[in-house]
Amino acid sequence: MRQNKKRDQFRTQFGFVVACIGSAVGMGNIWMFPYRTGKFGGAAFLIPYFIFVLLLGFSGVLGEMAFGRAMKTGSVGAFSKAMQMRGKKGGKLIGMVPVISSLGIAIGYSVVVGWLFKYLVASITGNLFQTTDIASYFSNFAVNFGSIGWHMFGLAITFIIMIFGIASGIEKMNKLMMPLFFVFFLILLVRVVTLDQAIEGYKYLFIPRWEELGNIQTWIYALGQAFFSLSLAGSGTIVYGSYLKNDADVVKSARNVAFFDTCAALLAAMVVIPAVFAFDLDVSAGPPLMFITLPEVFRQIPFGNLFSIIFFIAVIFAAITSLMNLFETPIEALQEQFKLSRKMAVLIVALIAAFVGIFIESVDTVGVWMDVVSIYMIPLGALLAAIMFFWVCPKGFARKQVQLGHKKPLGKWFEPVTKYVFVGITLMVYIAGIILGGIG
Repeated sequence: MRQNKKRDQFRTQFGFVVACIGSAVGMGNIWMFPYRTGKFGGAAFLIPYFIFVLLLGFSGVLGEMAFGRAMKTGSVGAFSKAMQMRGKKGGKLIGMVPVISSLGIAIGYSVVVGWLFKYLVASITGNLFQTTDIASYFSNFAVNFGSIGWHMFGLAITFIIMIFGIASGIEKMNKLMMPLFFVFFLILLVRVVTLDQAIEGYKYLFIPRWEELGNIQTWIYALGQAFFSLSLAGSGTIVYGSYLKNDADVVKSARNVAFFDTCAALLAAMVVIPAVFAFDLDVSAGPPLMFITLPEVFRQIPFGNLFSIIFFIAVIFAAITSLMNLFETPIEALQEQFKLSRKMAVLIVALIAAFVGIFIESVDTVGVWMDVVSIYMIPLGALLAAIMFFWVCPKGFARKQVQLGHKKPLGKWFEPVTKYVFVGITLMVYIAGIILGGIG
């Protein structure tokens, strides 16, 4: 494939890996993973989770990276080129599915980012700790048109970074934000370990209830957690891969992304669950854990305002790095398909995100919005990308592209795992999500 010489690139493989880690490490690691680990057997849940992370990392993640790099474009262009290899048309239309899903989830995600900025500032000013009812505090602004200012502020920060492009914007900020995310959560971990009754939270997390391995839901939700945590959507990872140099090792990159994403999830679980247990509060998933339960914990510990600030900065870093990845998909599509400048593409996506986002600011509306996108569109995008790369592209093409930059030859496992196991698992995620109302 002819490479566009003007196309921006990641300067280093390290920068690419950190950016992919940033896209994978998101709020789901912080509020969903701890809850599900505890609910589905503690350490027993980790067994299927690790299995699926390993399997998906060495099939879907490296596949999407290599697909993007091979085609030197995002999902719209990549799907089109794959179809053209077969003498077929329609690839661009199919490629719009992951683009729309990426934009859709980013719009919903940006609402939550606005809430995070509000909580950060409220922690700094002390307003968060002066309120007598945090649940009411949250519900009063998580309503229709209730957080427009904070919402727009979060979008502005994200798009200002993105205007600078891949190397000078996304790569540079991920190199800053991701290491700090881990540092801040390690600081929180040290504090949580010293809390009375924190040991009960660690028991809840790490003492396995082996009978849960016989529960089919344990495996289904472990699969969903691994799938969505690794950002498999046929969009963001393909786009980031398209900015990758040909000598980069995508096998090694996929391994590192899977490893550090799992480390982030475990670190978050070791902070969140013991902290909640220490004060005998409810271990629940979703917004209540992030915006009601944990702030209540910070209110009750010495120097709680300081640790609240550290926590929300860390979560904002995780959220912004994920948001940049999600928005890059439609931005790249506008640049490549309509030959727009970077600034114009960013401006158009920013206006769409702002206009649509202000109408879904209530916690109920944004919840429904994100459920629809994550259940019906994101797994479909991942499935279509897998079919395009592993089935539509000529025989041996996927192996050649994944092998590029990797010193050791791929084993005979590659085709069976990617063409059959991964595609089958992705189809399973799609169907299970529809039946169960979401598993991510």
